[in-house]
Amino acid sequence: MTDTPKTPWDDHGQLEVLTFDVGTEQLAIEATDIREIVDLLPETRVPGAAPLVASIVNYRGKIIPIADLRVAFGMPITPPTPDSRIVVIETPIDGEATHIGLRTDKVHEVAMLSRSDSSEPPQVGLRWRREFVREFVRRADGVIVLPALGAIFDATPRQSSRGAGHE
Repeated sequence: MTDTPKTPWDDHGQLEVLTFDVGTEQLAIEATDIREIVDLLPETRVPGAAPLVASIVNYRGKIIPIADLRVAFGMPITPPTPDSRIVVIETPIDGEATHIGLRTDKVHEVAMLSRSDSSEPPQVGLRWRREFVREFVRRADGVIVLPALGAIFDATPRQSSRGAGHE
């Protein structure tokens, strides 16, 4: 089993994140990884691509993959709503900074989370793959999931980067 990366809490036990909904779950990504939040863009399906990243978009003149975290977490795929957005992140993949769009159902806010409100995923009883969740953080309005994006993307089969984006 792969070790889930640790959450980069600051010296005061705080973490600045962007919170958003995917299905019925509220997730959060570190604010430092966010590049932009954009309205949905026309997507092009990529034949043979992994279901998690089955389409690409033209983002500011660059072709980037769109990831649907519903696939990683075994949630039903639903059509977009008027609140749906793409959160463009930059994350290391194979040692290279890579832009990826995360399809969301609704973006909420930039918020500060506290390590004192967090807990690791349980060893049993979790309906998702444990290595896909770094931590849960309790808030007054529910629980926020901090996904382990590196583990999710590492578990996704990839083809050579030379095969993508030639149109």
